[in-house]
Order: sequence, then C-alpha cells, then structure tokens
Amino acid sequence: MNSISPDLYLMIKACEKASKVLIRDFGEIEKLQVSIKGPSDFVTNSDYKAEEIIINELSKSKKKYYLISEESGKIENENKNGCWIIDPIDGTTNFLNGIPHFAISIALKIKNEIVSGVIYDPIKDEMFYAEKNNGAYLNNKRIRVSKKNNLDNCLFATGGKNEIKTKLNIRKFGSASLDLAYLAAGRYDGFFQKNLSLWDVAAGLILIKESGGKVNEINLEKNNNVKIYASNNSIHEKMLDNIDNF
Repeated sequence: MNSISPDLYLMIKACEKASKVLIRDFGEIEKLQVSIKGPSDFVTNSDYKAEEIIINELSKSKKKYYLISEESGKIENENKNGCWIIDPIDGTTNFLNGIPHFAISIALKIKNEIVSGVIYDPIKDEMFYAEKNNGAYLNNKRIRVSKKNNLDNCLFATGGKNEIKTKLNIRKFGSASLDLAYLAAGRYDGFFQKNLSLWDVAAGLILIKESGGKVNEINLEKNNNVKIYASNNSIHEKMLDNIDNF
C-alpha cells in the first residue's frame, strides 16, 4: 500500500472489518429484518451492525474525533476540530433487493475540510480512497478522472426519483458514493444529484479532487439537502448547461 496516514489506515481497516457482516448478511438477504425509516428509505440490522463495528474501530484513534453517522446521528467527543462522517451502507435499497451494488463510506473532516475518504464496495472488493495532496487510489493503484470533452461520448450518473430533463447519457445505479468513486476512476465522466445527505458525498468529495476532477462547493456544516455536481475538468460547464431542471 502507498504511504498513508494512520487515520486513513484506520478508516480502511474499519471498512474491511464491517464488510464481513455485510457480505454475510447479503448472502442471507431473505432472513434480514427490515424496519421502515422513511417513505422509500429502509434500514436493516446490517446497517446498525456495520455502523457499530466502524464506530468501534474508529474510536481506537487517540485523536478522539466526534462522529456523524446516518443511523446514529451526531456522537460528541473531546476533539471538536475533527469529525468522522460515516455511511455504513450507501445503497441500502440495492442491498435489500439482492443487487450487489452498495458501499461503505467513511470521510474525515478536519475543521471545515474533508482531508481523507474511503468508499469500499465489499462485493466487488474495490477500495477507493484518497487523502489531501496524496492522490486518489483504487486498490493501491492511482486513479484519475477521464479526459473526455465531447458530451456525446460521455457517461453521466445521477439518482433520486425526480425526473431529470436532459439529453445527456445518464445511468441510475442507486449509490451516490459509488457514483462519485466511479467518476474519480474515470468510469463515469460526470455526476449530479439533489437532496442528498452529507454522508452520501463526503468521501467522494476528496476522491474527486485528488483524482483531478471538479466539484461544486459543499456546505460541510449541512447534513441534508446537499446538491452536488462533479465531473472531469473539460466538461463541467457543458454538463450543467445540458441539465434543464437541476
């Protein structure tokens, strides 16, 4: 593994440990107990189990950062300048329906900046990670955004239930964090979505920046109603010009 900080190493280990629960439960999907969290937002026992493992692992850090997690909300700690931002399963609906496209997402915010992030797809065993000024990686190999500049040749990702008026070639795969990771790896050329939560995008922000991409400024003090649009540098404005109701 390339040289990484102790904090990022801890984040990667937390993902690996929590993934064992998710892989096991994914294999026994019909046995899971599900409770309704919102109109179309489900939460599973797997969410809670994975979150507990992640929090326990991250708590081994001597820096005593506080935490923000999708399931538990804000957990205070001594260090007010550092914050772990956790989504134990991004793509819960896919997970519940036996679709192998979901991820664990962990970011570290210091003061008001994301300084490192990990997005781990346990089924495909793809670990995307990035650290400020240290590049972005997929399974220890450096990744960069695409260099495409012709919109007709580009592939874009989005999500949500709202119909989007665009002629862009779009895909909806149901995991915003993986959409951003794929953009960082050059698989997608752009991504845009409204009404997201901070934990959906936090790790992706540093991946996009460290892979050479471009992303709008996100208010990191706001946990919900996040709007994001990201792409390679060549098509950022052109992408926005081709989305009517965003």
